[in-house]
Amino acid sequence: MRPLDTASTVVVTGVESDSHTWNLVFLQLLLEERGHRVINLGPCVPVAQLVSACLRHDPALVVVSSVNGHGHVDGLHLARTLRAHPGLAALPMVIGGKLGVSASAAERGRQAADLLEAGFDAVFDDGREEDLRHYLDSPRPAPALTGARSGAPGTP
Repeated sequence: MRPLDTASTVVVTGVESDSHTWNLVFLQLLLEERGHRVINLGPCVPVAQLVSACLRHDPALVVVSSVNGHGHVDGLHLARTLRAHPGLAALPMVIGGKLGVSASAAERGRQAADLLEAGFDAVFDDGREEDLRHYLDSPRPAPALTGARSGAPGTP
């Protein structure tokens, strides 16, 4: 896989239980500055709505963000549902932000591994803007796991 082309369509979404919006606006602005067309589905997006939007817009990438600490639970369901859909099984998708409520690095690592196993291409625990930029610029993005880091919470 080559780096994400500028002018590619990217879907940005929150997980179903997360009502936060500023993280999604930040991601939208970051991606638009890089030349991407962004479809921002907003917060509290049901998985069926995300599936429908992906089928309708044929994005090059889905970026999922969580601030409320339920990204792990909601993300597992989201990833498994998208991967089970024949038209979306290979769609690149990443998740980041506050994915759980545990302060334990081991628990956060297990949660990130679960999300990768469920089908995310990269997981950005307490994501940082630099990690997403690096992922977007990677010539061959592979499943990635970043450690817990400080930075803009809720952004992959």
